[in-house]
Amino acid sequence: MALTLEIVTPEKIVYTKTVSEVVLPTKQGEIDILPGHQPLLTVVEGGEVTAKGDSVEHLAIDKGFARVQNDTISILTEAAIDIENIDVAMVEAAQKRAEEALQKAIDENVDPARIEELENVVRFAVIQKLAKKGKL
Repeated sequence: MALTLEIVTPEKIVYTKTVSEVVLPTKQGEIDILPGHQPLLTVVEGGEVTAKGDSVEHLAIDKGFARVQNDTISILTEAAIDIENIDVAMVEAAQKRAEEALQKAIDENVDPARIEELENVVRFAVIQKLAKKGKL
């Protein structure tokens, strides 16, 4: 038996593949999903998803939700990227720009939705750096 893993962001389907095992970061800790897993709906934390099949792939995701049903795992998240594609220098530059914009937004009492958006950018930058360095 096999699992279908799909990771979806608001912009697109980032990943879809048949795998044998998936490890998800949840609020309660990491959970391991194997074929035949009972139906599940859970909150996922920003962190690393491990997809095991013919090879092992690591993906960095932001917070979101995961649904396991009929050997399909659907992760709905704000952002996701294959760890192999992370350029730490670019992520650090983006994080610095977002932190500066966040501080300016806080100082100027900007719309709370914009502040939350900037906080999300900073958080995902940190997740990417930690995942790339293998510290998640």
